[in-house]
Amino acid sequence: MTNKPTVVTCGLPYTNGLCHLGHLRTYIPGDFYVRYLRRLGDDIVFICGSDNHGTPIVVTAEAEHTTPRAVSEYYHAHFDEVFKEMGICFDRFGMTDDPTNHHRTTSIIKTLIEKGYVYEKTIQQSYCPSCQRFLPDRYVEGTCPYCGKHARGDECDQGCGRHLEPGEVLDPVCATCGTKAELREQKHYYFKLSEFRDYLLEYLPTLGGTINARNYAIGWVENELKDWCITRMMDWGVAFPGKDAEGLVTYVWVDAPIGYIAFTEEWAKAAGTSWQKYWCDGDRVHFIGSDIIYHHCVFWPAMLHGAGYQPPSAVVASGMVTIDGQKFSKSRGYVVWTKEDYLDKGLPADYLRYYLLSYTSHTRELDFSWKEFQARINNELVNTFGNFANRSMTLVWTKLGEVPDVPAQQEIFDEISKTLCSVEEAVRSFEFKAAVDGILLLAGYGNSYISNAAPWKLIKEDPAAASQVLKNCLQIVKACALLIQPVMPESAQKLWKMLGYTDKVEDHPIGDALVPFENKTLGEVKPLFARIEDKQREELEATLAKRAVEAQNKAAGKNTMEAEIDPFLEDIVTIDDVTKLDLRVGLVVKAEKVPKTEKLLRLQVDVGKEVRQIISSIALDYTPEEMVGKKIVVIVNLKPAKFRGEESNGMLFAAGEPASLLIPLRDVAPGTRVH
Repeated sequence: MTNKPTVVTCGLPYTNGLCHLGHLRTYIPGDFYVRYLRRLGDDIVFICGSDNHGTPIVVTAEAEHTTPRAVSEYYHAHFDEVFKEMGICFDRFGMTDDPTNHHRTTSIIKTLIEKGYVYEKTIQQSYCPSCQRFLPDRYVEGTCPYCGKHARGDECDQGCGRHLEPGEVLDPVCATCGTKAELREQKHYYFKLSEFRDYLLEYLPTLGGTINARNYAIGWVENELKDWCITRMMDWGVAFPGKDAEGLVTYVWVDAPIGYIAFTEEWAKAAGTSWQKYWCDGDRVHFIGSDIIYHHCVFWPAMLHGAGYQPPSAVVASGMVTIDGQKFSKSRGYVVWTKEDYLDKGLPADYLRYYLLSYTSHTRELDFSWKEFQARINNELVNTFGNFANRSMTLVWTKLGEVPDVPAQQEIFDEISKTLCSVEEAVRSFEFKAAVDGILLLAGYGNSYISNAAPWKLIKEDPAAASQVLKNCLQIVKACALLIQPVMPESAQKLWKMLGYTDKVEDHPIGDALVPFENKTLGEVKPLFARIEDKQREELEATLAKRAVEAQNKAAGKNTMEAEIDPFLEDIVTIDDVTKLDLRVGLVVKAEKVPKTEKLLRLQVDVGKEVRQIISSIALDYTPEEMVGKKIVVIVNLKPAKFRGEESNGMLFAAGEPASLLIPLRDVAPGTRVH
């Protein structure tokens, strides 16, 4: 990255639900990145907004007897409030349903039409005869044509995670009333994404950010690039400007990213500056979750290039969040709500900011647990960072009565300088854990230094030497306050005040860590952090456990009811049809996760005569270690298929959610046929 004007964006929260821990995995690193680089002197504007269109919001509005706009405004206000409470400070937090985004979206689509990148196509679309309407996206549910799992109309949400085009879902039913859907012809508009293959393969290797985003996108372009339907039949959204497009709106994944530009326009107008300075002349950095890499690294750059705009300079994709080793799931109760479960419990925003930034590398899966949260806060913030700062300042008061009038020694400035270099390198490389670790190492260095020097003993033998030690410590504390501010803004300001400063720590460049500590007196010294006690942690764990049990009980009741009323398949088969399936017992001899995927395992299965490679979306329910040595039932006469570029030569059987494998009850040799 260069020091050019930079617009930094975060993926837009969808206004159909409350803010949870998974959201913050993206927004807090983005805020940290912006805060830190601004204090290095970088020219950055920080942009976000709410995503207001799409069928889920319409479904919610219908259920609540209100309007999609009212639903959007409610959740928009919620996210805006939570972000501010968490110290996430956007320069502009807009709405995709506001006029600026409607205008910018219409303008870009018209340009794409004029350049010949959009065409009409009549397709088979799901239609509910009971509701008497077409069923776009979340209005329809069925079976994924690629992995066979339950899927929504626009994505396989419980299986392979693939984006699904209109009409692709199998066995469609109306998500509103449960009626079996019919297929009827409907005209839609497609974006010629396939024409951008060469451009994308040239552009993507140059894309900055995290390697998981870049590699995933390259693999998709090489193997699965196809044209994209960019219209939906509904009333809510940006009216599609194509010829004879009455009743069609722009697909939400077209107008949502265009919101980045529109919100920058809105900010620039209010600030009296040019949005083109950032979108045309500067860098463009997107912070997103790994589940929307395809949209930001494939579709979005192609659309921008086709319309004559600059593509993203960097895409920073975070790993997914799990809860106590369980897949993050609102329906199963494995969710931590930011407001209800955290802020309303009186827990400091800074604690969660620190945890999410420091727990693991940004691209890796983050497993949240209240026990680990407690351990990190108590051990790292209270015992290391806070202890060093408190000891240093308290000793100055109690042993000296004033700040020593001696300069800090050069070795201290050398250590601080080394930290500044390493942290800046980590931040600019999007290695946020490494950056925070570097700051904690400086505090750890201070702790070791003061413990070894023991100024509380030295004061009796050599007061001058004790004064020198404590002045050195104050210099380190000052550096720590300046460095930690982008991580924990409130705590940094408290520490800054204890050091005797009356202004804002955020107004100082990071480089002021090398400016000699100049205050003659200190402020009131108090413990900087409070411990998370076992009782509080147990209460938080109990809340989560109760929610999971309630969700499971609800699901069990629902499944029981569905089992009583769900009809058998209408299509009658004969024994001849059954015998066409060659079912064999297979022994899993090797298992590993498919790189850059969350749900896929690559299995090597001994089916008697040979070892087959089978790709299965069970990684959230079974570890590779669990699978090795298992005997499973496999279909061996299926046509080979590809998943994320990996060939799968067979299919295993599983039931339910989480997946329960079909296995033989007795020891059976691999290759044994199942009758």
